Amino acid sequence: MSARRLSGPLAACLLLALAAPALAAEDADAARLRARLEALQADPSLARGAGLELLQAQQAIAALEQARRSDRPEALYLAERRVEIAETMGRAAAARGELARLELQRSELLVEASRREVERARREAEQLRIQAQIQAEEAERLRLVAEAEALARSEAEAALGKAAGRQSAQVSAARRKEAELARQEAELVSGKKLPASTFGRQGEVFVLPGAVFASGKSSLTAAGKDAAEALAAYLQIGARRSVRIRAWDSDPKVAMARASALRDALVAAGVDKGRIKADGVKDPATSKRAAEVTVAL
Repeated sequence: MSARRLSGPLAACLLLALAAPALAAEDADAARLRARLEALQADPSLARGAGLELLQAQQAIAALEQARRSDRPEALYLAERRVEIAETMGRAAAARGELARLELQRSELLVEASRREVERARREAEQLRIQAQIQAEEAERLRLVAEAEALARSEAEAALGKAAGRQSAQVSAARRKEAELARQEAELVSGKKLPASTFGRQGEVFVLPGAVFASGKSSLTAAGKDAAEALAAYLQIGARRSVRIRAWDSDPKVAMARASALRDALVAAGVDKGRIKADGVKDPATSKRAAEVTVAL
């Protein structure tokens, strides 16, 4: 009886001794999975993205710890899958967060690059504006200088023109005065009257009327000889200036002969032949103009 009563407790102890390794192995699986969850929860970047999955994994580990021996393999498989899913979701969420951070950083870099590009463009535009302003100011300065120079040149030319005009007028007046005195002297010396004269650009022009030539001929009349004598006396007073004779007639030969006759009369009266040029003009002579004697100024 005693042996039989001891056999029951002994049997229970024996069973507990045999079951301890299995329970320890079961607790080790749960501890391993729980340690993985704790590592996952310790990293905020991973834990934020696996909230629901973490809860499901914890529930699966708890179910594993409470599972009967026959249900344990299935519970262990489920707990491991839940832990893996939680880890995967955590890593995926962390990757998405890192991607979002990188995208934000990229956007910020692009914005900064754009801002710098805008600033560089603004500086270049400002530099170009300043250069354009400098060029415009320089162009305006040069224009004002050119206008001032043109005005000064115009004023100088006007002053020179006035001075030249005054000088020319003075010279012309002096020459006319000289011519008038020479005319008076020539008429006194020759005792003859000089033909009327005018002053032009070429010089003093004496106009001889038709009466100085015989009608239709080249020979000088008495009036023509008197005019030639007075002209010769005039031409020998003062500077030795050049003389040009032009005579008119419808017949060019007669016109040339008249100019030559007048020249010969002047030469005979003492005028140097080299000073005289004679031309005939094919054009009818008039009573007021048959020949002209131009004395250069």
